[in-house]
Amino acid sequence: MKLNILLCDTFPGLLPSNIESYPSMFYHLFDSVRHDMVYQIYNIQEGEIPEEIHSDELYLITGSRAGAYDETKWVKDLLNFIQKAHARQANLIGICFGHQAIAQALGGRVEKSDKGWGTGIRSSKIVLPEALKFFPEGIMNLDYNHNDQVVVLPKEATLFASSDFCPIDGFIVGEHILSFQGHPEYFMDYNRYLILNHAEDEPQEIKDAALKSIDELKAMGKEAAYWMTNLI
Repeated sequence: MKLNILLCDTFPGLLPSNIESYPSMFYHLFDSVRHDMVYQIYNIQEGEIPEEIHSDELYLITGSRAGAYDETKWVKDLLNFIQKAHARQANLIGICFGHQAIAQALGGRVEKSDKGWGTGIRSSKIVLPEALKFFPEGIMNLDYNHNDQVVVLPKEATLFASSDFCPIDGFIVGEHILSFQGHPEYFMDYNRYLILNHAEDEPQEIKDAALKSIDELKAMGKEAAYWMTNLI
């Protein structure tokens, strides 16, 4: 199975020494659920974008510090690609910024949340019976690290996960688009590393609550990865 990773940030200076690169998180995640994965990276910020779209491949849009509503050329090009991929019913996955970009491209709306920084491990309620195949207990726990949120779903989208903090934590479009606000790819303790080392300006009570959630909850990245690979 081929996974095309549309890399929307490399997060320089934000990775600990035990993580080789941001894409390596995805390699580690998908190799843990499949043994036949082949990867291709497109550096979207550098103008690289797939010229051909294949129905038997996966296209994953990663996280980024950018906003899906930004007017930069690479963001506009990405939104155009999403629209084209959707028209061809390509197997498309959105992660955090990627989730927001898919929503923005297909007629939804993304905004900076007035609830502030969403971080730590969050439990979302599964609200779509189809998703219970992968989250049978009706709860999805994922790592989160975001300030923007999807506030309006695209008309064609169906919500599958919701929380009080972020009502649109996950959605699908047809049988070919799967989108998560959370980060299934995060290594264990990576979110903790970010909170302890790169959140100096954030309120201490938010950091304390996030660290407590990491101690108490187990992220379900593998369950999300099983669903992603089942798109094909």
